[in-house]
Amino acid sequence: MDLWQRLQSLQQSEEAMQWQGTFREYFQMVVEHPHWANLAHARVYEMIMAAGVEERADGTRRYRFFDDHLFGLERTIEQLVEFFRSAALRLEVRKRILLLMGPVGGGKSTLVTALKRGLERYARTEQGALFAIDGCPMHEEPLHLIPESLRPEVFERYHLYIEGDLCPRCRQRVETEFRGRIEEVPVRRIFFSERNRVGIGTFTPSDPKNQDIAELTGSLDLATIGEYGSESDPRAFRFDGELNIANRGLMEFIEMLKCDERFLYQLLWLSQEQNIKTGRYAMIYADEVIVSHSNEAEYRRFVDNRRNEALVDRMICIRVPYNLRVSDEERIYAKLIRESGVTGVHLAPHTLRVAATFAVLTRLKPSKRQGMSLLKKLKLYDGQPVEGVSPREVKDLQEECPEEGMDGISPRYVINRLSAALVRPGTACLTPLEALKALKDGLEQLSGLAASEKERLVALIYETRREYDDLVKADVQQALVDSFETAAQAMLEQYLNHLEAYVSGRPLEDPLTEEAHPPDERLMRGIEEAIGVSENAKRTFREEVWFRISTLSRRGERFDYRAHPGLKAAIEAKLFRDLQQVLTLAAAMRSPDPEARYKWHAVADRLVAQHGYCPSCAEAVLHYVGSLLSR
Repeated sequence: MDLWQRLQSLQQSEEAMQWQGTFREYFQMVVEHPHWANLAHARVYEMIMAAGVEERADGTRRYRFFDDHLFGLERTIEQLVEFFRSAALRLEVRKRILLLMGPVGGGKSTLVTALKRGLERYARTEQGALFAIDGCPMHEEPLHLIPESLRPEVFERYHLYIEGDLCPRCRQRVETEFRGRIEEVPVRRIFFSERNRVGIGTFTPSDPKNQDIAELTGSLDLATIGEYGSESDPRAFRFDGELNIANRGLMEFIEMLKCDERFLYQLLWLSQEQNIKTGRYAMIYADEVIVSHSNEAEYRRFVDNRRNEALVDRMICIRVPYNLRVSDEERIYAKLIRESGVTGVHLAPHTLRVAATFAVLTRLKPSKRQGMSLLKKLKLYDGQPVEGVSPREVKDLQEECPEEGMDGISPRYVINRLSAALVRPGTACLTPLEALKALKDGLEQLSGLAASEKERLVALIYETRREYDDLVKADVQQALVDSFETAAQAMLEQYLNHLEAYVSGRPLEDPLTEEAHPPDERLMRGIEEAIGVSENAKRTFREEVWFRISTLSRRGERFDYRAHPGLKAAIEAKLFRDLQQVLTLAAAMRSPDPEARYKWHAVADRLVAQHGYCPSCAEAVLHYVGSLLSR
């Protein structure tokens, strides 16, 4: 990459996006592109939809705008989009404060940040182009220049909806500088920027005794009062409060429910009337999306206070719970680690998965359904099959516990503990067991954690470890089978020879003695019992396998042991059972015999080549599985 060439290209791109002209020229453009004059809520909705929407098979939608930002919050995102869809149609919901309520670390701030960064990017596209009166401190819509009396005709003729009025500064300029000739008023293209305080405002409450309402609504410029002679002269006022600069965009109110009443009354008036009361001026129109976020306890206290009824009535609360799908939780950790500066440390397979499993288990509520454990519920929520439970029953489980996901271990805690383990001196590979140990050790650092809750979390860590044991044994089993595929195929051929004799009723002939003998029932049952085929069901199973073989034979295809899921599982289980002694002995002996060592290395190499292990964690996992099998 040539840095200077790229800089020059970027500068040229920035210059090409700039535009300046008169209101007459702008009006001609906006007639051709009426969406350029969209109100704030419509602009946000258009931005989300412009990124693309995918219809899923289950009837839900995937909004690509939120990809790589939020995982496992489909219900929250659908409610959010529904809010903006209604507000974009200028329904009454646009006059409401959007409150995101949920536990700490659940993604509320991430959601708002995604909207803010999205607006900044969207304003730099052709579709999202945005124009304002040049020199206006509130960068307001140029169509406000059109007198109220002409707006109905403009709407009828050009279908341009105009709402709002000029700010005091622009009104004075039109009267004194342009003498009412609005067509000459300069207009320029603007770009939303939180850093430059254009269209995106952020307010954080602090000590009510020291915080000034001017942070929201602007303040007098005392140095200019002598020049202009009056405090009510618009030129003597700084329209630089967060509500002023957020006009036409988005206003983020962090922890709004902790604010002093003076600030809340301003929001109350702005949300309902879309006006800001500033100093000695009349109401100032403002068009902006007001978004706040709070935790559940703070929200409940606020709602229970009857003095807040008016503001509560003007809020739309959207719950942002913790994620309840392991696969999505795993993606959160992978994203955070990928964006960090950690290098040179290998993450062993299942490391993030066991961390995610523990986190999700802490957020689930016990079901009243008989036999429905937390682990079964976790798998169902993640889309994994659970014997005896239909995927259609997931919705019933969710409705059984509507508060699920509003408490539990936060992603921040998990990533903090993983980070501590990753940067530990000498760590070249982080394994699932080390991750679980880090999560367990960190429980001592959680302030306010009751003894009973700590005991519950420790029990869930052990439950997660048992799930990991199954995962890692499956990995080793698959590596064993892949390493000794020839043995698996030979076992299949042997089984099929005896199966053919069984189905046809003809005896087998010994290739050496040429003596006839019946099929080996013990050999066949050894394989079938590995997957739970009962004595009563063996004939049905064998006939079904033989039917599959005959079908493939007629097509001229060879029957591979993988072609039949049941038989594949049976042969792999039988082979694993026969070879697990190698693991057990090799793990226990310091110097295993050459054949055992050969098989051990063959499995380790397969784990590295095809399952994502490094040589270090492959060796460790074989020792671990060997110890499990010897118990």
